[in-house]
Amino acid sequence: MVDFFMQYGGIIIGGFGAALSVFLPGIGSSRGCGLVGKTATGLLTEEPEKFGQALILQLLPGTQGLYGFLIAFLIINNLTPTINLAQGFFLLFAALPVAFAGYRSALYQGEVAAAGLQILAKKPEENTKGIILAAIVETYAILGLVGSLILLVVAYPNIARM
Repeated sequence: MVDFFMQYGGIIIGGFGAALSVFLPGIGSSRGCGLVGKTATGLLTEEPEKFGQALILQLLPGTQGLYGFLIAFLIINNLTPTINLAQGFFLLFAALPVAFAGYRSALYQGEVAAAGLQILAKKPEENTKGIILAAIVETYAILGLVGSLILLVVAYPNIARM
């Protein structure tokens, strides 16, 4: 068992990092988009012409899932049969910024975007303010993405040479 883990542990741990970077932001995005969608249905039953504007608010929490998918792709691209345990753990740790920042920011962005629907309902000409408020939450998802990218693109090539 120890021999198996020493031989394949790096690829297993790195693969776990790729999985985390997809499923945590994916869960957050689906919950955030779902919250905005549920909230929008009330508005759209009364004013269906606001569908396009409501859709923009609903799409915003979905970007975190895309960021996680991008990082997973980069991690998987670095998984080879010869990867050692330390490299696998590094790939796992590189996934954590986008995984956790993506998960939480998608949830919070969904809440802010759902609240932004109130602006759309009462003052549609001010809808951009709701979009901007929700987009500010996106900043932290982008920071998680950049953190993971730095670890994978800048730091990992140095680790891989060890």
